[in-house]
Amino acid sequence: MDSFFQQEVAVVWEKCLQVIKANVPEQSFKTWFEPIVPFRLAGKTLTIQVPSQFFYEWLEENYIHVLRRALDHAIGRDGQLEYSIIVDTGGDRQPPIKVHVPTTNSPEAAEARQKAASEPKKATPQPPRSPDSSELDLYLNPTYSFDNYIEGDCNRLARSAGMAVAQRPGVTSFNPLLIYGGVGLGKTHLVQAIGNHIKGHHHDKFVLYVSSEKFTNQFINAIKSNTLQDFTDFYMKVDALILDDVQFLSGKEKTQDTFFHIFNHLHQSGRQIIMTSDRRPSELQGLQDRLLSRFKWGLTADLQQPDFETRIAIIQRKLQAEGIYIEYSVIEYIAHSVNTNVRELEGVIISLMAQASLVRRDIDLDLAKTVMKNIVTAEDREVNIDTIQEIVSDYYDVSIADLKGKSRKKELVYPRQVAMYFAKELTDLSLISIGYHFGGRDHSTVIHAIQTISDLMEQDDSVKDAVQKIRSTFS
Repeated sequence: MDSFFQQEVAVVWEKCLQVIKANVPEQSFKTWFEPIVPFRLAGKTLTIQVPSQFFYEWLEENYIHVLRRALDHAIGRDGQLEYSIIVDTGGDRQPPIKVHVPTTNSPEAAEARQKAASEPKKATPQPPRSPDSSELDLYLNPTYSFDNYIEGDCNRLARSAGMAVAQRPGVTSFNPLLIYGGVGLGKTHLVQAIGNHIKGHHHDKFVLYVSSEKFTNQFINAIKSNTLQDFTDFYMKVDALILDDVQFLSGKEKTQDTFFHIFNHLHQSGRQIIMTSDRRPSELQGLQDRLLSRFKWGLTADLQQPDFETRIAIIQRKLQAEGIYIEYSVIEYIAHSVNTNVRELEGVIISLMAQASLVRRDIDLDLAKTVMKNIVTAEDREVNIDTIQEIVSDYYDVSIADLKGKSRKKELVYPRQVAMYFAKELTDLSLISIGYHFGGRDHSTVIHAIQTISDLMEQDDSVKDAVQKIRSTFS
């Protein structure tokens, strides 16, 4: 008779699993439903056995609606669900201790949960909220992809390595893959693109993106709730771990110890590890030597400031995505004027589109110049090419058009050379970009101008004094 009832509950649970499989990701199914054991069927009440209190609470919080749908299919609308929670695994001489808890959609749930929680030395403390594949949409931004990640000389190695890892996670020699670079250069975009590609093409892989700050907070919460083992066990299940801004682990010795063990386990198991940092491993301070040595096991690739051609491509892609057309001369002006990082470049474009919409005018060169001036705050103002041209033209009583013009008159060439000198000294613009802002002159003309003014300052005190007076206006 027992075998009959066991077969009956197995059949009912199999019907439930058919519905569950159709409504949750494959990896979520493996993580949260395969460990479940159908325990008993009494009338229309199905009891399932789960391995821990945490497991039960996770199912109730994240999959209650799926379970309800499964019960409707397998038993009917009046079907009920009950959990048998293993709160103590016992030992050789002692059987496991279980607590039976109704689902939260029954009136007995609250009372039963309270009873389970009050069992001395039986209930497993709840570990910190740990993301699983069903939650990844909260951490992996689907807008980040390889398709909209513009490739250039500044990022070619990192992008190529990222694509190789995305196609064959844990198989290539790029494990770990560490991407480093300054703020706004696209580190997060690239590693999220890797994660999205793995998630989209390797459905059996558990991909997790997490910032170092979030990892640290989860670790602290695990210590507080005495669930460190649950925290560690969870991370050891990950197939592709993406840890953003690893430099923030600096000085956090206990967190580093735990990450060290997780790192070792994942690497030895052939799982993929991807990290980002704001600097190369040799420059990271406050990280354990044993961690730094492991960071160097795979590939370290840097992201540099985007070159002019890449900046042009980024602007064009952004405008295309927004369905906006502007003259190439405006695009060229922006690309020449903003050479710091991708984030600032995109910020300028967004500001430009917003301003054009507010004032109801087309985006032209004048509007672009106005927006560029407004973006630079008075408090943290950086000297730009327009400021230099304005101050130099006022000092020598010539027009900005004259500075950009083709005239070779001495009274115009000299101020133009002074302006070029300051452009090189006070901005991060390349020689090519400086030449562009002075009538499209080539870099050799800019070099000649800089050298001429430098020589004159050594030979003529009046020139030196004039340059110092102009320089004082920028401070």
